Amino acid sequence: MSAEIKLRTKGEGDVRDITADAAKAVSDSKVKDGIATIFVVGSTAAITTLEFEPGLVADMRGAAERLFPKGIEYEHHRRWDDGNGRSHVRAAFVGPSVTIPIVKGRLALGTWQQIILLEYDVRPRERTVVVQVVGR
Repeated sequence: MSAEIKLRTKGEGDVRDITADAAKAVSDSKVKDGIATIFVVGSTAAITTLEFEPGLVADMRGAAERLFPKGIEYEHHRRWDDGNGRSHVRAAFVGPSVTIPIVKGRLALGTWQQIILLEYDVRPRERTVVVQVVGR
């Protein structure tokens, strides 16, 4: 079973909790035991799990800036002149998807573990997240 989550982001630094939407897709699938893959379409956003609270969201933004800063030149900028080379690099390091076990019809997430979308593009974007559910 496949489902899509559609959302509009505010651009670079926007972090969204999509756990409820992914859980609904799993519930709608009627799968009791299996896996769910949550995948963002595009190369300048990422999906991961995180405790979705303001301090950790700020920490993620700070870590991205320390590791892949705005103030340096990226070859992507030279080639395309679109200013989002760091966006592609940041998204590639986090990754476009997570796969989560489904146990007794529910995502096997910890108490403080949410599924989040990290927007790294320099402008607002329409995002599609595909939830693929496989199981019995």
